Amino acid sequence: MSRFRAALQASLTATKRALTWNAEDLIPPSERFIFNFNSKEELKKWHLYSDSEYGGLSSASLEITDTGNESSSTGIFSGNLSLDVTAGSKWNISRSGFCGMRSKKFNGFIDLDPYDTIALKLKGDGRCYISTIYTENWVNSPGQEEDNSWQAFVFVPKDDWYIAKIPLARYLPTWRGNVIDAQMEMNPSRVLGMSLSVNAEGGLPGAKTGPGDFHVEIDWVKALRTV
Repeated sequence: MSRFRAALQASLTATKRALTWNAEDLIPPSERFIFNFNSKEELKKWHLYSDSEYGGLSSASLEITDTGNESSSTGIFSGNLSLDVTAGSKWNISRSGFCGMRSKKFNGFIDLDPYDTIALKLKGDGRCYISTIYTENWVNSPGQEEDNSWQAFVFVPKDDWYIAKIPLARYLPTWRGNVIDAQMEMNPSRVLGMSLSVNAEGGLPGAKTGPGDFHVEIDWVKALRTV
């Protein structure tokens, strides 16, 4: 009987260890890379947009620095913001002076529910940029095809690398660039894509504004769990 008890105890101990290991293994890591601008393949995940699609004269480009070493390569989002519009444009736009880079939709969606913060490693020009998260449509009216968009300002200091950390709770629901005046919560488990954009006007106090050149270098974008 004592041998049986000893064997049973050993089996229970091994089972307990296995269960403990599996439970720990299921805990997501404290951070998750979403984008890493370390190769030209990254460019295939993004497309550019600007007011030029609607008669404006702003322009933008997205490049990967060619250092010969992927570990030190970064992305450069740059261009020129113009408040002018093309003469005789068929578009009756109310404002111009914006450019952006938007990721192509993920294959399905990514689940950021285990995380509470978006982090971006940036080196910029003193302008204020806009970080946008696109989620599956459940806020807008049924039948609308537009993704839900959630936006937050990102101030990028000039010339020095800076890690901007934006709590997901700080992202506000928007529709076509305007904040939706309603109490809503993002569904971080159904993220479809992201973007980074810049406007000639608006932003945070103290940031560079107005038409002219913009330039921001991007190393990576991550999701963090800070609590």
